[in-house]
Amino acid sequence: MDFVLHNPHSILAILKTRPSDVLQIHCPQKEGIWGEIAHFAQKFSIAVASPQRKNFKKNTPSRLNSNFAWVREKSSVCLSTLFDHNQPKSIYLALDCLQDPYNVGSIFRTAAFFGIKGILLTQERSVQLTAQVYEAASGGIEWVPFSLQTNLSQALKVAKKSGIWILGSSVHEGEKWTRIPRDRSWMLILGNEHQGIRHLTQKNCEMLCKIPSQSSINSLNVAVAAGILMAHLTQVEKES
Repeated sequence: MDFVLHNPHSILAILKTRPSDVLQIHCPQKEGIWGEIAHFAQKFSIAVASPQRKNFKKNTPSRLNSNFAWVREKSSVCLSTLFDHNQPKSIYLALDCLQDPYNVGSIFRTAAFFGIKGILLTQERSVQLTAQVYEAASGGIEWVPFSLQTNLSQALKVAKKSGIWILGSSVHEGEKWTRIPRDRSWMLILGNEHQGIRHLTQKNCEMLCKIPSQSSINSLNVAVAAGILMAHLTQVEKES
């Protein structure tokens, strides 16, 4: 599948990581980051369409005075490839039936920032990696490998065999997030925006953690909670 992106950071990240998947660029305004995009387009001989509509792919946006690019979606990797990146104290994520594209995109961007090694995605009852997700990720999808799975529980068992511990996030149950040990590799599971992680998923967890509320607001947006937990898990222990 291919789609249109307007976020220049998303487009530039694709140009840097998989330029052959950029099909066409429309770039009438070349200021700032768009100038860098035009440079990469020239470097990789990527078509830069003229403002005449006849030069554009079908279903091209009508805003021909704006900048955008046609790109192919990034491919999912198999579990063995995903866990090849496992090293001592590596951190992975699993998204259990998340449905908001902006949450998923934000989590990808934060995961790229913190050097997360890979993300498991559920195929059913979950948002797909649409243009909205790519736009919200602002390039983050390109720097974090992901694997799309029909059976998350089986994938978690494969992770365990690879030496990865399974950590479930919860609103009410589990250890306080600051007490999560950082002496091992973790797969952090983030659950659905309304129902949290599924019961079957929770059965695969070796530990649950929570972020206790300090006020009458009893829960956080899943993308915000993900950022807090990733920051903790990837923090380097201070030398004594």
